[in-house]
Amino acid sequence: MVVDRIARTPRIIGPEEKISLLTGKGGLYLEHVGGVTLNHLAWASLMGARVGLAGRAATDPEATVVREGMRNHGITPHLVEDGSATAVSMIFVDPRGERAIYMSRGTNAETDAAHLRHHHRDWLRAAKYVSTEISQVPLDGVIEVLEQARAGGAVTVLDLDIPRADAVASLGTPAQFDRALALADILKPAKGALAGLGIEADDALGFAMALRDRFGSTAVVVTDGARGCALSTASFSGRVPALPVGLVLDTTGAGDAFLGGLLAARIQGLEWDQAARVANACGAACVEHIGAVPQGEASRQRVLELVGAKISAALRAPGTAGRGVLPGGEGAAARRMYHTAVRSLQRLQREPQLQVLQSVAQRILLAEQTGGRVHVTGVGKPGHVASYAASLLASTGTPATVLHATEASHGSAGQVCPGDIVIAISNSGGTEELLRAVDAVLGRGATVVGVTGNPASALAKRSEWTLVARAEDEGGPLGLAPRASVLVEHAVLMALSCELQDMRGLTRAEYGQRHPSGALGRRATDLE
Repeated sequence: MVVDRIARTPRIIGPEEKISLLTGKGGLYLEHVGGVTLNHLAWASLMGARVGLAGRAATDPEATVVREGMRNHGITPHLVEDGSATAVSMIFVDPRGERAIYMSRGTNAETDAAHLRHHHRDWLRAAKYVSTEISQVPLDGVIEVLEQARAGGAVTVLDLDIPRADAVASLGTPAQFDRALALADILKPAKGALAGLGIEADDALGFAMALRDRFGSTAVVVTDGARGCALSTASFSGRVPALPVGLVLDTTGAGDAFLGGLLAARIQGLEWDQAARVANACGAACVEHIGAVPQGEASRQRVLELVGAKISAALRAPGTAGRGVLPGGEGAAARRMYHTAVRSLQRLQREPQLQVLQSVAQRILLAEQTGGRVHVTGVGKPGHVASYAASLLASTGTPATVLHATEASHGSAGQVCPGDIVIAISNSGGTEELLRAVDAVLGRGATVVGVTGNPASALAKRSEWTLVARAEDEGGPLGLAPRASVLVEHAVLMALSCELQDMRGLTRAEYGQRHPSGALGRRATDLE
């Protein structure tokens, strides 16, 4: 995370030289959010990936620029604001777009292994892809990121942005440098960073193949400026040529844009050669404007124009592919859960399934007229939802009991009679124990109402009606434990209970008869 201060200069000067800077429309300096990792995340977000950035932040004015820039580019922060100062880069760009960069590392230099392990371990382990860089972050921090990502099953990505000698001089030891490269599933060195690796090769492809062989990477891709890139993977090894560029204004961040496009394309299932074409297009679009981050929809449309219609059709809208992440700092996991809960309920609000709810409610009332009863069942967390739903239905006028799903095929299906309604709950719709219970009650002549997040599931196919209770993700640190799915299951069944209560016209007195004790009982009686 860096604030880039960019100045135009007639040429890049050497030692003992002076030169006057060029003044443009924005004044002497242009200020942009930047940084190797932040840049490629901004481009990845633009091309469809859902992205977030973990790290150490400061509270100085530059930190506000960074946060605002991240928000504008769809990057969700997971930051701890205990750093000394925001990193700043002074960038001087000549009329050909070539540049010289002088960096003050700030909090990036303080983002070490101990900080990352203490504050960001679970967040890193929950990601699908995790990328970092060798440029400003200490090598022990780089290693920690990659190790935590591997522990969580993520694809690890490393951008090698400076030569080995520079990295060892300022960031860590030779052993740490080699360890970091060995931990990367996808290794992306800039061609200028290949010096000192002890590899003799004639061209970029030779370097890519040799690096992959040495470090056991899944893929090595070497950016090669105007010549495009060289890529070595198990399924594809070769060169992917550069795409046509208009006027080159600033080459700053072209490699970062390249990596962002590559990752977004891979996350969305494109083959390596197609992903490299998207990456080249992002690099080309980047050099056509000042600054390393994209210029919104204009940059996206330029990339889509360069890659062509076939690949464009495979790329989602900005920030939609992959696993979502949410704001960091203290309480990050809780905020993530709240956000996921709200988003899941908003989906229900957009798709309320009113006709299905009314049809189910009418079918339950019809069953009651012939002595039919309601049973609610589920396995695991949905089993607890079943207990709540049965209690809620009973208290609001619809007698209901819990059917123990795993006991149903061992005799408890006998509580179900022909004409009864069984509400079966399963997020996946494929839980084997529940499906066995459903088959048993169907054999008893019951009607099944499915509540599931998967309308194409085995449960849905066995059900007379399906109430869809879909959660985009669970909202927890690992995205595994049922949280959001339980919430929407509750909400759907609450809505069903409301329809039933409204259809039967339950009075306060009738509610009070079912709930004679406690504050609710007193309220029902007093208000009646």
